[in-house]
Amino acid sequence: MVVTAVVVTAASTYVAVKNANDQRKVQERALSDQREANERAEQRAKQEMERSEQEYNRANRQEVNVENALDASELASKQGASGTLLTGSGGVDPNQLNLSSNTLLGG
Repeated sequence: MVVTAVVVTAASTYVAVKNANDQRKVQERALSDQREANERAEQRAKQEMERSEQEYNRANRQEVNVENALDASELASKQGASGTLLTGSGGVDPNQLNLSSNTLLGG
């Protein structure tokens, strides 16, 4: 009777472990399939977003207004020499650049 109980217990343990392993494999396969489906869905979403951006850009094309750019350039050139952040809009006073004649460098 004891031997029969041990054999039945061992057999039921074996069946339980086998069923648990089979269930784990099924779950791993389902998880793998779900990951692949998610990756494909993400790729489709990116492609759709790019296509949507291209369609929007195609529908709302903007052209360069060359005439206004040239007019602004001509207006800026009529205002005179431009300065830098250090010199300001007036530039550098030429009188400040003259060296005195007392030095050997000034001649």
